[in-house]
Amino acid sequence: MKNTLSLAVTFGIAALSGTAALAEYPERPIEMIVAYSAGGGTDTAARTLAPFIERYLDGATVTVVNRPGAGGEIGFTALAQSEADGYTIGFINSPNLMTIPISREARYSLADIQPIADVVYDPNTFAVLPNSEFTTLDELVAFARENPGVVTYGTSGIGGDDHLAALSFSRMAEIEMTHVPFSGAANVRAAALGGHVTMAVMNISEVASYVDEGSIVALGQMSEERWTGASIVPTFAEQGYDIVMGSDRGVAAPAGIPAEALTALQNAIAQTLLDPEFLEAAEDQNLPLYYLDAEAFENHLGKVNTTLEEIWAETPWVE
Repeated sequence: MKNTLSLAVTFGIAALSGTAALAEYPERPIEMIVAYSAGGGTDTAARTLAPFIERYLDGATVTVVNRPGAGGEIGFTALAQSEADGYTIGFINSPNLMTIPISREARYSLADIQPIADVVYDPNTFAVLPNSEFTTLDELVAFARENPGVVTYGTSGIGGDDHLAALSFSRMAEIEMTHVPFSGAANVRAAALGGHVTMAVMNISEVASYVDEGSIVALGQMSEERWTGASIVPTFAEQGYDIVMGSDRGVAAPAGIPAEALTALQNAIAQTLLDPEFLEAAEDQNLPLYYLDAEAFENHLGKVNTTLEEIWAETPWVE
């Protein structure tokens, strides 16, 4: 994964190297909106990234501004409605960015957002105890078909990426499982370890250390490639279930940002993901780094959005 990341970033920089020098951008400070509270995982990742964007934008100033509330809607709306001049950017989260306008009336849509670069992709996983009735996805499907609704799975909340991952899998495998929402990932993990739910649906980074010690078995990770932090865990696609679902954290801007600003920001982020100091900080935070340039990130979000719309049409995750 590290080699793949390096190649992706290197090719991204190479593609940008032919662009004319952008001497006029940036001319003033840049504001990065974070749609969640200070001190949380998203905020920490954004504040880790910001100084490196400054470094590779020739000493520009990037100030992180927290706009929490309504599950991210306040911050995402503020980003979407800001002037598209390159001086307001945001650290966005998927699938939250898309589920809000899908599940309720919102003041923004995905079309109002211009992706710049994906930085983190934390794929979902299904985690069970070593003595579970099943230790592979095929065994899970076989058991669930014989026992509709018997498999209980814990997530960190209705409509989150964990819940949507389980719904997407159930839809593909044509099985029925019972959702048990909790208030946070730690509670989900504790419930699984205690045998209170059949399975935990979480992000792979949240269970990787437990997989390493053998107290949890991860049935798969919903990514295109295996994350190096859990290289022994196969992807869902490797097992015949072509599902990519997880939590993306990346940088975006209001739609219509000038091309020169988009290029400069994308280039700065690409260089950041090759910076040894940033890579060390990301490893300390257990961040599964995953670089996508603006075009690839936009395509990725579009595909996820289509999947979410299909899930919503068949199985709305809220009433």
